[in-house]
Amino acid sequence: MRRGMECLPPREPAFRTESVALTPNELTRELRELIAALDRRVPRVEQVGEAAIARDAAALREKAVQRLSELEEQSKVAPLQASVRSRFARRYK
Repeated sequence: MRRGMECLPPREPAFRTESVALTPNELTRELRELIAALDRRVPRVEQVGEAAIARDAAALREKAVQRLSELEEQSKVAPLQASVRSRFARRYK
């Protein structure tokens, strides 16, 4: 019999939880795709729990729209800040 072999922890986890870094442009594209997919979703009234699913989808869409607007605002501010820094650096060389 193989006693005690199952008591050892696995060497690697069964699944990995690695973070995926996206550029702001990639994240913007992904959020737009998510919003479009949620907009295309057709509620299935006959499905049990559809009300909760629709509520969750609406909440997710709202969060995605909010994050998208934050990213768009940041992209407007970032070039302006870079411009100010470059002018400042040129002035005080």
